[in-house]
Amino acid sequence: MSGHSKWSTIKRQKGANDAKRGALFTKLAREIITAARQGGGDLEANYRLRIAVDKAKSASMPADNIKRAIERATGGGAEAEQYEEVTYEGLGPANVAVIVAAMTDNRNRTASDVRSVFNKAGGSLSPVAWQFEQKGIITFPLDGRDPDEITLAAIDAGAADVGAPEGGALEVTTEPTDLEAVRSTLASAGYEAESAELSMEPTTTVEISDEKQARAVLQFLERLEDLDDVQDVYANFDIPGELMERLQAQVV
Repeated sequence: MSGHSKWSTIKRQKGANDAKRGALFTKLAREIITAARQGGGDLEANYRLRIAVDKAKSASMPADNIKRAIERATGGGAEAEQYEEVTYEGLGPANVAVIVAAMTDNRNRTASDVRSVFNKAGGSLSPVAWQFEQKGIITFPLDGRDPDEITLAAIDAGAADVGAPEGGALEVTTEPTDLEAVRSTLASAGYEAESAELSMEPTTTVEISDEKQARAVLQFLERLEDLDDVQDVYANFDIPGELMERLQAQVV
């Protein structure tokens, strides 16, 4: 597994396990509220809401929290805040291209916070989206099953690619429009996903083998993710797996 993919896996584990769970639940609730306000509270009819709820469940967000977030958006509870979706692009340490997806009720505050993190890391805001493409990413726990078995089932279901097994899980890539169809087809075949979401995946990567540079990149991304209004951070770095393992406990 590449360093970039390993970072994505670590982020999911971190969200489920660390002391920042309260902040994570706030971000997940914001995502659910925005999806429900835009498309209604019916999970079957609102594809984006279904993805947001699945993401919240995979992070062990309590069912009551999820229900309240939907009610706030659809009028069944207290009136929900209005969030605006904003995306920022830029270059960070080692010229790593970064996309920052945020939801905010104050665009000026969010822009200032994001710009500050870039500036302190010696980076800058500039167009980099052309180095990414949107993909569906589904992660399946192996649970002792043969990865080739899931791989063949995923390909038959319409997956675009299947990664090598890593950490007891298998990552399946789909076209954005095929995400739900592939997930539901595999669920019907007995393969329940650990997570399913839309992601901005890099088309080219920046190789980083220097430990100091790698640490600076990961610390920079961590600071962006810690901002209250930031929902997701995507980056095009690739750190060798062995180096990533050494740095994991230090910065992630």
